[in-house]
Amino acid sequence: MTGLDPNLAQREAADPAVSAWVAASAGTGKTKVLADRVLNLLLAGTPPERLLCLTFTRAAAAEMATRIAETLGDWTRIDAPDLEKALADLLGRPPGDDERTRARRLFAKVLDSADGPRIETIHAFCQSVLRRFPLEAGLSPQFAVMDDRTAAELLAEARETVLAAARDGADPDLAAALGEVTLRVHETRFDDLMGALAAERGRLRRLFGRHGGDPGRAAAELRTRLGVAADDTPDRVLAAACDDAALDPMGLRLAVQVLAEGKDSDARLSGIIGSWLAGDREARTAGFDAYAAGFLAGESGIPLKKIRRRLITKALATANPGVAEILETEADRLLATLDRRRAAGVAAANAALLRLVGALLDAYAARKAARGLLVYEDLVLATRDLLRRPGVAPGVLFKLDGGLDHILIDEAQDTNPEQWEVVALLAEEFFSTEIDPDLYPPRGVFAVGDAKQSIYSFQRADPAGFARMRTHFATRVRAAGGDLREVDLIASFRSTRAVLTAVDKVFARDAARDGVALDGKDIHHASMRDGDGGRVELWPP
Repeated sequence: MTGLDPNLAQREAADPAVSAWVAASAGTGKTKVLADRVLNLLLAGTPPERLLCLTFTRAAAAEMATRIAETLGDWTRIDAPDLEKALADLLGRPPGDDERTRARRLFAKVLDSADGPRIETIHAFCQSVLRRFPLEAGLSPQFAVMDDRTAAELLAEARETVLAAARDGADPDLAAALGEVTLRVHETRFDDLMGALAAERGRLRRLFGRHGGDPGRAAAELRTRLGVAADDTPDRVLAAACDDAALDPMGLRLAVQVLAEGKDSDARLSGIIGSWLAGDREARTAGFDAYAAGFLAGESGIPLKKIRRRLITKALATANPGVAEILETEADRLLATLDRRRAAGVAAANAALLRLVGALLDAYAARKAARGLLVYEDLVLATRDLLRRPGVAPGVLFKLDGGLDHILIDEAQDTNPEQWEVVALLAEEFFSTEIDPDLYPPRGVFAVGDAKQSIYSFQRADPAGFARMRTHFATRVRAAGGDLREVDLIASFRSTRAVLTAVDKVFARDAARDGVALDGKDIHHASMRDGDGGRVELWPP
């Protein structure tokens, strides 16, 4: 795009003097910006070992490390004019004498530094922290990270133990929970359900932790939120709704007589109401849904969700004042009953699931602990718990924090909530207002990502978390008198203008933007390939 200089935005993002939050569209030079920021920090005098760069994959970490090493190697051997140009391109200004000298020596300095700059995945970093503080984290010093196959085998063992306890009656509450779940879930899907819940063990442990580790108390909170009493079950809700005390029998019998004299639709409802009222409580309960269907219609996949547009024909209602109100009152009652029955069902099903998965996670954790084994997600959870453990976390953070000045996060849109917690805890003291700036060098955070590109939902990536953490760090940085610079990289070196214009037009529509433009900004790309043609073909769906 004529007049657009992508170097300006890239240099803004790579400025070592400020923290930065970068939204980088595909092909805009994200990896270059990340590498440039590391190089700028090294040129500014930051010791290599005080840099931590967290990437999403080992391949990305290797690419970043290789790119930085190659650049530093080039700086040691190129002639003075070429070095001058390379540094000027990086800095956006002519380099000073000390920067030229430092650039020549950085390659050797990084080689001599055993610990930095650290460029690794979040899981590798967490593993190194736990290796350093295993006892503080409550782990065996010889813990090992197991592969997917071993993890699946241990989970299967734990599941069989829980199911055996339920089937044998050794745990009546567990048996009741299993019965509740199997009423709703086919046996072919049960394993998938348990596996999906086990994958969410971090969130479930957090939920249980808020209730003293008791799944029953978590279920009680759910009932409260749903407005369901402790003794409410779908059957009890329905039985109570079929009692004469819950309805207006006299009014409904009057409606039966009036409707019987009306048109076919009136007579049909008269028959439905009359038959249902004539039954005892058992018959009313069995026929409740058919009775409710006379008053209610379906919507959005729910069979009985809204009151029918007309319960009595207009002429008949005019001739018999009050009957329409009787029918509408009963329709409202039926709708409320069905909603309450659904809520009771949801509460019962989830209480059973929480009880079952609580036992499953306990059994799984016991097996892992007995063998000193962890899965990759455990590394993050254990590190998070370590960094916020009372009486332990301050000492651990002092040792870790004392060795870090800058944290850089790559592919930040694919960072899940627990990983963000680890990052936030590591940077907790970076922007403390109690720190004397004369005693500590400038410290900062840098994140680069793009919510539009988040594809790792199976690892619980949280694209919206990218925006939430931006707000979190902006608040912390600015409270300490610093600056968190927000930078948008929109200049693509990858695609042509025709392609990018078509993309922008698609996502200009609200329906297409929903779930993609998570921060409310317009989706806009600019192409740096002005000389290249492009074509977009629209095919029929």
